[in-house]
Amino acid sequence: MQTPPVDSPPAPPQPRTALRVTWVLAVCSALLLTLVAVEWGPLLRLDDDIAGTTHRWAVDEGGVTHAMRILTDWVWDTWTMRLLCAVVVLWLWWRRADRWTAVWLGTACLLGSILQQALKAAVDRPRPVWPDPVDSAHYAAFPSGHAMTATFVCGLLVWLLHHCGAGRGLRRAGLALAVVSVAGVGVTRVWLGVHWATDVLGGWLLGALVVALAVLVHRHRHRHPASPVRP
Repeated sequence: MQTPPVDSPPAPPQPRTALRVTWVLAVCSALLLTLVAVEWGPLLRLDDDIAGTTHRWAVDEGGVTHAMRILTDWVWDTWTMRLLCAVVVLWLWWRRADRWTAVWLGTACLLGSILQQALKAAVDRPRPVWPDPVDSAHYAAFPSGHAMTATFVCGLLVWLLHHCGAGRGLRRAGLALAVVSVAGVGVTRVWLGVHWATDVLGGWLLGALVVALAVLVHRHRHRHPASPVRP
């Protein structure tokens, strides 16, 4: 019996496991959305405590705050993430000639952005207000657009590394970079006082849900390819 090569991509999770993960993410996202929408007291007090503590740190640590602004405005900005997604879409289309996956990736990111804006408009949660703000942001607070966009873009790209059979080193590097980016952008939004902690948590959950749903669609397509049209 031959053993698989060391750098072969791991076997994908079973369909039932992926479906369970999707349901768990959906339930958690819906629960948090409901608690935020009804302004549940314990959740608001927790947000206030975290926001107050991190804002004091941001005011006291000017150098760290400046670095946070650079990271959130340039490195992990939503448009930076969308540009990264667009580059990968073009690579899939032209270099790998995998046009279905290219369209799938672009559509998933577009729908994720639309969902984010729709929820912001529906919940219309006000952002934190400070007498001495260290940064500013526009539009409603929930969910955090930076956190949600980073989560579904990085999550989809990490999954594509496995799907395309990238080597183990590249997969590990991609996963590490994605974890740092997703966690880091959430920290910057709370540190700069432009989001509540639950805005970031909601962005993470909803972004992960977008990834899970998109992966289910991709796997369904490959399990049931379209039949060729006969003349």
